[in-house]
Amino acid sequence: MRSLTPLALAALALAGCATTASLPPTQVIRYHLGDNLARGTVAIQPANATTPSLEFQNYAGAVQAELARIGYAPAAPGALADFVAITDFHAIPQVGPPRRSPISVGLGVGGFRGGGYRGGTAVGGDVGVGFPVGGGGRQAVLVTDLSITIKRRADQTAVWEGKAHGVVDARKPDATPPAQAQRLAAAMFTGFPGESGRTIEVK
Repeated sequence: MRSLTPLALAALALAGCATTASLPPTQVIRYHLGDNLARGTVAIQPANATTPSLEFQNYAGAVQAELARIGYAPAAPGALADFVAITDFHAIPQVGPPRRSPISVGLGVGGFRGGGYRGGTAVGGDVGVGFPVGGGGRQAVLVTDLSITIKRRADQTAVWEGKAHGVVDARKPDATPPAQAQRLAAAMFTGFPGESGRTIEVK
């Protein structure tokens, strides 16, 4: 079994200046072992043991629904799942000038870095991209990230990993945790398993 290659995905940073700019689409990148991935039952697990349970349930429910859509059913009560989906997420409010926030994913040998799960080897990235929002002043936005690794339970081999990155106007109704969880999960599994190593944009 060949190993998966580490990747880095840099977060967007935001600045306020224009009046009518639209927010960028969700960015998604996936890595996997091939297009013919086996299906089976799956259990959703948090990457960080200290993640608040209520917040995690928003993302776990959205991820579980998307996995069921592509052929990964929940395990029966009391049964061990064939796969585990290690799930990590962040939602960070930002206002004003661009900030740099390194986010990276270690595939097969590590995990998400940037305040959540840490482990293994990952390649870091750090890019600031100015994005105009607001009406001549400062605009509050919510920067969200979702990271998922699907592993075979039997040998803990990572068979698929992806990351979704989005930005939403913090004043809008869809800035709520449930709405953002659904948005990122839907984008993450668009065209599953996806082209390995390619970053796509999902509107």
